[in-house]
Amino acid sequence: MTLGKVYLVGAGPGDPGLITIKGIECLKQADLILYDGLVNPLLLEHVSSEVERSCRVAEGCENRRVLKQDEINQRLIAAAREGKTVVRLKGGDPFIFGRGSEEAAALRDAGIEFEIVPGITAATAAAGYAGISVTHRAHASAVALITGHEDPTKPDSSLDYEALSRFPGTLVFYMGLHNLKHIVSSLIQAGKSGETPAAAISRGTTPFQKTVQSRLQDLPESVQKAKLVAPSLIVIGECVTLRDHIAWFEQKPLFGLRIGITRSEDQSESEIRQAIRLGAQPVLLPTIEISKPADWAPVDQAISRLDHYQWLVFTSANGVRYFMDRLWDLGFDSRQLAHLKIATIGPSTAEALLAYRLRADLTPPQYRAEALAEALKPLAAQQKLLWAGANRGREVLQTELAEVSATVEKIVVYENHDVSAWNEESLSLLESGEVDWVGLSSPSIARNFERLLTDAARAQLGKTIKLVSISPVTSQAALEAGLQIDAEAKDYHWDGIFEAIQEYASRTS
Repeated sequence: MTLGKVYLVGAGPGDPGLITIKGIECLKQADLILYDGLVNPLLLEHVSSEVERSCRVAEGCENRRVLKQDEINQRLIAAAREGKTVVRLKGGDPFIFGRGSEEAAALRDAGIEFEIVPGITAATAAAGYAGISVTHRAHASAVALITGHEDPTKPDSSLDYEALSRFPGTLVFYMGLHNLKHIVSSLIQAGKSGETPAAAISRGTTPFQKTVQSRLQDLPESVQKAKLVAPSLIVIGECVTLRDHIAWFEQKPLFGLRIGITRSEDQSESEIRQAIRLGAQPVLLPTIEISKPADWAPVDQAISRLDHYQWLVFTSANGVRYFMDRLWDLGFDSRQLAHLKIATIGPSTAEALLAYRLRADLTPPQYRAEALAEALKPLAAQQKLLWAGANRGREVLQTELAEVSATVEKIVVYENHDVSAWNEESLSLLESGEVDWVGLSSPSIARNFERLLTDAARAQLGKTIKLVSISPVTSQAALEAGLQIDAEAKDYHWDGIFEAIQEYASRTS
């Protein structure tokens, strides 16, 4: 059997956007991904390969067996010997306090081919997200990266605190939170001024980043008062003072909030990215799954007689994608639509058309079926319309347009299916009240969300968890299902949901 290959990939320090392009390429081609407990699981959402979580330390791996490094090495070797392409996904950079070199040595000894894919390390990323430049021409021309947690089997520390106290630049200690008192006292005893600016950064580059800034001598007490937790980074030097002027990440509009995304997992990428851009932590709470229709025959039949219709109507981006892809699969392209006018329910649907170099002829000012029907009435009287939609949905278009003798034929180009349960981690966040908002983006999603709630999660509604609806129709469905809506989008799309959360926060702050 041909041996496989192992990629030791740096995942960055927390923000899923900080992985490299090559790292993403490795994830896409892997047969097995073995990832560290501190790696952001959002990196794995669009990976189709086998995934295993390794926990070499207890922190971040509660209720999971902690693996020894030798066990991880052997797992990598065994998978590669099975001919698999393996990604060992490690927090930060594999070779900066990540034991990647030990894994590489074990692979080389076993005759397994490997590559190193460097990652962004916490010293640059977490400090930068805290507004601290670890080098600066006026403050520091050098930076030292130091472990604050040495190998516990070593008889003595290999750190020379006298040399570190004289170092002409910025000191950055990794994993030093538990040893902070010892680090600070050792530096001061070795001659470092207790007045030196210092900072501790907890959970850097994530929406739960927390930064404490003080004099070096006061840092242990400040950290204790702030209740900082691992993973952490300690920065010592004049560059820390730059934070006062250039801190930026913790000022994002939705910083620190957990927001439930209820769209299907394979359709929620843009909402996840937008939540992260605004400083929030997306929590995946899909209530539906999207799939192609069980039977393409009605769609194919409609495509074969497109000349019978005057309008093509889309009420979702999914409808656009599935219809256009089917058109292509049948050997056609957008030229088949040349004689048709195209109507879309809203800007997100119209934007989906642009990917196929098509522009909507009609998008109503309000993004709902009633407004779309009203806008079509004077334009489509006594005409035939083809509506490419889902297996579920209200019959507003058929009913309203019948008033002007228009015929609406609906074809199912994709299907919605209810999910049976949420994943354990997301449900746990709901039940403990650690989710701040949940976005409900359709009436069926609102009803399914209520159906999936456990008693423990339902008890958190109105206490710590707030609900935001995408539209009045969705709000009404939520109320009928027994849910209380705390905010409603003015623009009926996910950007409107995020804007409604921001407006609520500004009113209540």
